[in-house]
Amino acid sequence: MKTLILIFAATLLFACNNAEETSIKEESNGITSKAEFNDLSIFNITSEWTTQHNEQIEFKDLQGSVLAVVMVYTSCQTACPRLAADMRNIEEQVAEKGKENVKYVLVSIDPENDTPERLTQFGKDYQLEGDQWLFLRGTEETVREFANVVAVKYKQISPIDFSHSNIISVFDAEGVMQHQQEGLGVNNKETIQKIIELSN
Repeated sequence: MKTLILIFAATLLFACNNAEETSIKEESNGITSKAEFNDLSIFNITSEWTTQHNEQIEFKDLQGSVLAVVMVYTSCQTACPRLAADMRNIEEQVAEKGKENVKYVLVSIDPENDTPERLTQFGKDYQLEGDQWLFLRGTEETVREFANVVAVKYKQISPIDFSHSNIISVFDAEGVMQHQQEGLGVNNKETIQKIIELSN
């Protein structure tokens, strides 16, 4: 976990410096400065993402929600369906405890092909529907940046296929990573407990 935090801090260093410069410029122009986030928060990432509803958002728009995040791609026939099943299982058990301030975020590693329409269909195919489910499409650059933050490695091995890490990451309501689960079909108990704990 310490290694991940160091990677995360290094990845966000440039963004944080830019944020500080922006705040100084805003204050000098008499404009109220933006909210300050923890240095390790993903809310410091300023890139824009497109949702399955074709809306533009930034990670900071998710402030206040606990986030369970996984990286997938819609043409995947092996690992991604199992990751989707794990996410659905986690969501169902967390919902049973009455926790509603949780977002389940699936970030595409194939932005060239994963249009909002395809992301929506993926959600329907794997029963990942409702306001708690969010699919994000970025650019190749922003996807690679986010993959570094969550320590997900991926490589395109054909026009429609990728090899990739299978990691579910949990962030608290301030966007700071608190837990990771690696593997397919593993016991979700610790991940579920962490989400419930953070949702209290």
